[in-house]
Amino acid sequence: MPELDLLTQSLARNVKHWRSERGFTLDALATRAGVSRGMLIQIEQARTNPSIGTVVKIGDALGVSITTLLDYEQGPKVRIVPAEQAVRLWSTDAGSYHRLLAGTEAPGPLEMWDWYLKPGEGTGSDAHPQGTVELLHVTAGELTLVVDGAVHRVPEGASVTFEADVPHEYRNDGDAPCAMVMAVSVPFER
Repeated sequence: MPELDLLTQSLARNVKHWRSERGFTLDALATRAGVSRGMLIQIEQARTNPSIGTVVKIGDALGVSITTLLDYEQGPKVRIVPAEQAVRLWSTDAGSYHRLLAGTEAPGPLEMWDWYLKPGEGTGSDAHPQGTVELLHVTAGELTLVVDGAVHRVPEGASVTFEADVPHEYRNDGDAPCAMVMAVSVPFER
């Protein structure tokens, strides 16, 4: 089965599972996530491949990570994610990207990402749920991090943590590629 079909099927199965686990109706989840009921029906029936933004909103509303929503199978307590199974969720023609490396649900969603930004490129993010924290470590180049409109320069070798419940943006304003590893912790609210 092609990877996109496998992801669509996994997303359908996992959204249904976690919606049931949380006791949400389709209407309740649609309201929490800010997506239409029709979109949720299409996702749960594996009839659409939603945008990453939609998947993030659904994961945040369910209190689970994107990893969990896209997981092909639930495994033992030790889970090794081979490099070729890291999911690339955003990329540009110039070569920038970010990949979801791993994630878990204890005590709430916790994700680890691999980012690569070419000079002059970047991407933004809407505010995450209250209490969400991001930790970044820049392994090459310099990151320009914009949090709620404030610009922060994070040089190679430096790390940063911030409350991600406000709009934020990751940019490479430099002349060399920027690489970083990011962890995101999202608390679950019932």
